[in-house]
Amino acid sequence: MTQAAAAQAIPPRVIETGAFFSCEVDVVIHYTDQLFAFRVARPASFRFRAGEFVMIGLEREGKPLLRAYSIASPTWDEGLDFYSIKVADGALTSRLQHIQPGDRVLVGRKPVGTLVTDALKPGRRLYMLSTGTGIAPFASLIREPDVYERFDEVVLTHTCRTQAELAYGRELVAAVKDDPLIGEMAREKLMHFTSVTREDGPVTGRITDLIESGALSAHIGREPLDPSVDRVMVCGSAAMLADLKALCEARGFIEGSNAAPGDFVVEKAFAGEGV
Repeated sequence: MTQAAAAQAIPPRVIETGAFFSCEVDVVIHYTDQLFAFRVARPASFRFRAGEFVMIGLEREGKPLLRAYSIASPTWDEGLDFYSIKVADGALTSRLQHIQPGDRVLVGRKPVGTLVTDALKPGRRLYMLSTGTGIAPFASLIREPDVYERFDEVVLTHTCRTQAELAYGRELVAAVKDDPLIGEMAREKLMHFTSVTREDGPVTGRITDLIESGALSAHIGREPLDPSVDRVMVCGSAAMLADLKALCEARGFIEGSNAAPGDFVVEKAFAGEGV
């Protein structure tokens, strides 16, 4: 076989398949028995805004099995990162958790979402409130120079059940602060706050309770949430989204959208339990 023929025999890393891209898996990292991250090749034509989600999935019996996943990589990255839970009987993740480098994952062509800075009015401080794999869109946002140009301070909170489940976020923030592109801005402006709910830790408690009690403000040395200066993004479980939306509205925050920017936004299609 000639060199040219051999090259043609190797499938391209990204294949266009109608409404989706079939992207080769580059890296898979298992953090716990219930959490993993993976990276796929990025289609050359794929564009998105930091904080958006896209449909991803696998072929099953000749048909695509799909769920919405937030993109965890920044807009300037050459790959696409995702962070996922594992559900033993989940229609998608029971299969997705077994992918290996060289396998293929389907990626939709049209990213969408409200968890973007365009949906927020200008402010002084940006809170990114997350639970579990809800940190994924913020993994994209905290690596965007534009976020640090828009806000004087960025506060990323991450609440999980156990300390082990906080590893992804801790590695992420450490890498961001060491990044040659945005490291200097992140070291100056990015604050990382963590708590756990099912074991003892430096801080224990649900993020809603920590905000309501004033514990979050005390720990980070900032005033309570104030719509005149603060902007809020929320991503996590359905219960957490509902609770924090109510909390923000009770404090005078107005929910924003792409059409009408406001004081806070919540993720509208988060891949949570049962996927």
